[in-house]
Amino acid sequence: MTSSRPWTECCSDAGDSPLKSVSYPKSKASDKRSLLPHQINQIYDELFQIHLKLQCETAAQQKFAEELQKRERFLLEREQLLFRRENALSKIKGVEEEVLTRFQIIKEQHDAEVEHLTEVLKEKNKEAKRLRSSFDALKELNDTLKKQLNEASEENRKIDIQAKRVQARLDNLQRKYEFITIQRLKGSSHAVHEMKSLKQEKAPVSKTYKVPLNGQVYELLTVFMDWISDHHLSKVKHEESGMDGKKPQLKFASQRNDIQEKCVKLLPLMTEQLQWMPFVNIKLHKPFVKCIYWSLRQLDAGAQHSTMTSTLRRLGEDIFKGVVTKGIQDSSQHSVENKPKTAAFFKSSNLPLRFLSTLIVLKTVTQADYLAQAFDSLCLDLKTEEGKTLFLEYQAVPVILSHLRISSKGLLSNVIDSLLQMTVESKSLQPFLEACSNSSFFRTCSVLLRAPKLDLQILEKLSIILQKLSKIKSNKKLFELFTIHLMLQEIQRTTNPEHAFLCINLNSTLFNLGLTKCNSLVSSASH
Repeated sequence: MTSSRPWTECCSDAGDSPLKSVSYPKSKASDKRSLLPHQINQIYDELFQIHLKLQCETAAQQKFAEELQKRERFLLEREQLLFRRENALSKIKGVEEEVLTRFQIIKEQHDAEVEHLTEVLKEKNKEAKRLRSSFDALKELNDTLKKQLNEASEENRKIDIQAKRVQARLDNLQRKYEFITIQRLKGSSHAVHEMKSLKQEKAPVSKTYKVPLNGQVYELLTVFMDWISDHHLSKVKHEESGMDGKKPQLKFASQRNDIQEKCVKLLPLMTEQLQWMPFVNIKLHKPFVKCIYWSLRQLDAGAQHSTMTSTLRRLGEDIFKGVVTKGIQDSSQHSVENKPKTAAFFKSSNLPLRFLSTLIVLKTVTQADYLAQAFDSLCLDLKTEEGKTLFLEYQAVPVILSHLRISSKGLLSNVIDSLLQMTVESKSLQPFLEACSNSSFFRTCSVLLRAPKLDLQILEKLSIILQKLSKIKSNKKLFELFTIHLMLQEIQRTTNPEHAFLCINLNSTLFNLGLTKCNSLVSSASH
């Protein structure tokens, strides 16, 4: 039976419980059981067992409740820790976004700085290439000048030897003449007087020449020079810019050769007369210089004379530097004028005189620094309308064209710039384009376009001039004659599309020549 179970056995299960069960004396309980019926004792025992189980379960639940409280406190601490970590992570995330933003800004600044430095480096490289090419050109020109100097020195030495021989022969002839004269006059009372007169005739040779006091003579000469320059010497234009390769008529050939021979004789004398220009009225300088210019232009159509080399060099240097002459003594007025007099040509403030002098320097001088200064002066003068008019009046296209070659790398940009100044919209544009519409100009452009690795800026400037010339329908034959249209198509095919300005000019030129459609021109312009 269950009633026989001892008391300690039931309480052993609840020994860990904080609740203490009520203890009954064993003797009293046994007395009660003995007094109650058997069923009641059985029920009592069962209820007692249930009571004990409930106490055990209550103790277990209290223990579990304590564990739950511990876990709850632990979870709250974990939750607070997680909240703190979440706040820390949110702050770190904000800092990370700011760091990324700043890093992106720094990266963009770095990329921009790298791109800028790259562009600067490219410009420096281009400048270094230009300087190197200019140096090579100057070196080549210097070598040529040295060679010419050696040749001139050798020629001068030979001429000196020949002059000494001629002078010695002249002295011998003079002595022979004096001896013959003495023999003829021997016995005559006038012999001594004749000898004195001979000596007096030789003496004035060493005197310094003076400018005649009659200034009207120079005015008369300048009128004749203007007349000759405008109506005879300037006729060279018919053979340079209007015939396009046609041979001049035979009836003019002999006349032109005669004019050239006269110019060859005239130029050395005019070069010598430059030394006397400071004593002449400055208003008379222009006709004199104009006559020199047209005389030089007459030599273009004929063969170059080797005897003119030193004369032309001296002429160009005098025109470039000007002439400064010290004062002279006037015996007739018994006064001495020591103030130096100057005649400025290339550096004159008078535009027509300066323009003519610039063209003469370009025709005669070979020194690169002189030519560079001449082209700079020409470009400045061509910015004015009067300068453009003078350019057309003096038919300067062939003069400029002689320097438009790839061998003159240091001056090529200046040469193109001077021609480019004439393409600006003005009343002189159409006459200039007509002056360029000849075989000589297109042949020069064809040779220039065939040059390997032509500088981009030179090509762009040349494309502007060709685009203007392509608007004249009669020039299409010249483009085809010198295959310039084929070269332009090849350049268009190989040019980087980023060079939009060059591409637009090439497309416009080819369109004017009827080699491309209008839509291709529009599409390239939109890009």
